[in-house]
Formats: sequence, structure tokens, C-alpha cells
Amino acid sequence: MEILYKDSEKPQNVALVLGFFDGLHLGHLSVIKNVPANTPVVVVTFSESPSEYFGKKIKYIYSRQKNYELLNQHGISFIYEQDFSKIANLSAEEYLSYLIKEFNPISITSGFNHTFGAKRVGNPDFLRKNEVSYKYFYTEPTIIDNEIVSSTKIKTLIENAELKKAKDFLSRNFSITSSVVEGEKLGRQLGFPTANMKYPKGIVKLPYGVYKVKVLGHNAFMNWGIKPTFRSEEVIEVHIPNFEDDLYGKTLEVEIISKIRDEQKFEDLIELKTQIKKDVEECLK
Repeated sequence: MEILYKDSEKPQNVALVLGFFDGLHLGHLSVIKNVPANTPVVVVTFSESPSEYFGKKIKYIYSRQKNYELLNQHGISFIYEQDFSKIANLSAEEYLSYLIKEFNPISITSGFNHTFGAKRVGNPDFLRKNEVSYKYFYTEPTIIDNEIVSSTKIKTLIENAELKKAKDFLSRNFSITSSVVEGEKLGRQLGFPTANMKYPKGIVKLPYGVYKVKVLGHNAFMNWGIKPTFRSEEVIEVHIPNFEDDLYGKTLEVEIISKIRDEQKFEDLIELKTQIKKDVEECLK
């Protein structure tokens, strides 16, 4: 997979796919599957959500790098990453003409709710009406349990720790990626050494609590929050049972399986240790 920018040499006679694709959920995958076979595919996207340009504070499901890795796994040949501020004032006609000039596409594919151009005039009807040198492929919404699968809905599920449903929409467990940092080693003193990490910046936040997770192929325990017993700053602590490798400085991807309980304050270390032992046993089931 190759990432293209404004000044990159553009491949020609390709299938263009339009969208931001945060999370690469089942709805996004249906868009990709709607692309004609045996054609190089260029996903046309942006370095940041267009909503940020309009002043909205956005939390993402995944980093752009993670989204691009997922696109690569699904056979995407090229990603054309743009700075939305550079094209925000183009009309739908101007933007479409620009894409046609740059790529000479044989097809354009989008989701049911994709829009572009000033005042969002560019939509599926617009792309269909302007079919001349390309064929347009429209993608119906993906519906699960009478709900349209969307990045917005998935973020709400994650914020409410509805992780089974988020997995159903994403087609994979939600995960977070961060580097292991030096901690206070309190877990080690309790007999449960942990890898400490900061919650990745800009990513939608889980509620504080204890979670069953998977790390490096192992079932594991994760505490995320402020450790009210010790009044700590926000931190992720991951304990991998029977794992002794040094993880300091390494980047870990933590798959979130389910929430076990809310974060809580304990009266003493004995009570805390007893509860952690129960939590770890639950995570290993």
C-alpha cells in the first residue's frame, strides 16, 4: 500500500473510494466490497476529520495509522491523504473535476451518507447525475439490530463500555495502542506486576474500570482510571499473568474484550489485593 499526497504522482484508471473511514467498521467494509474487481483502488480521505475544520472537537476510534493498516489488510492499493482545509471551499463540481483530472477514475464508490463540496452538495445523487467518464457505485447502509452501523454510534458504545455490540459493528474488538512507561511499581508490590501506559491522545475514552483484555496473544487484566485507593493520575495498568518479559518502552496494542467492574476505592492493600486476584481469575476465563 502506498500513501499519496498532493504532490505525489497519481495512479491512473483507478477505482476511487470516498470516505474518512474511522474504525473501518462493517459499513465501511461494505463500501470497499462494492468496488469493481481487478482494479487498483485509491481511498480518498483526510489527515483529520473534516468536522475539526468546522470547530468540532473530535475523538477517534483509531489513529490514522491504525485505520490505514486495516485498509491495507483489506487489499487497498493506495490512500490519498488530503488536508481538508485546502479543499474546504471548493464546490462539489470543482472537487469532483479535480479528482477526475488527478486520477482519471473508471469508477467512484461511496457510502450512503458521504458528502463533499461547499454546503455538502456533493452526495450520491450528485455523483450519479455526473457519471460521464466514470461509473458510480452506491453503497446501502449496513444495519444491525435495526441500527445503522456508523463511527458515531460505535464511539457511543465504547464510551458506555458496550463492547460486545461495538465488536459486532467493528467486526473486531476495539483496541487501544500506547507505549509502556515507568510506573510506581505498586502492582509488583501486590504480586501483580503491570505494564503502565497513557491513554492514547485523541482516541474515544472507555469509562474508568477493570477490563478483560488481550495483549500479545495473552488474556490479561486492565485497570483504567485514577486508582482511587492511591489518588493517582489517569493511567492504564495491564497485568499479563505468567508473563515476565521486559515491556518498558515497547508499544502495545490492547484488545478490549469486556468490562468486569467499575473502578472503586479500597480500605487497605489487603482488600485491594483480594479483589485484584478475583479480577485476574475472571479475565482468564
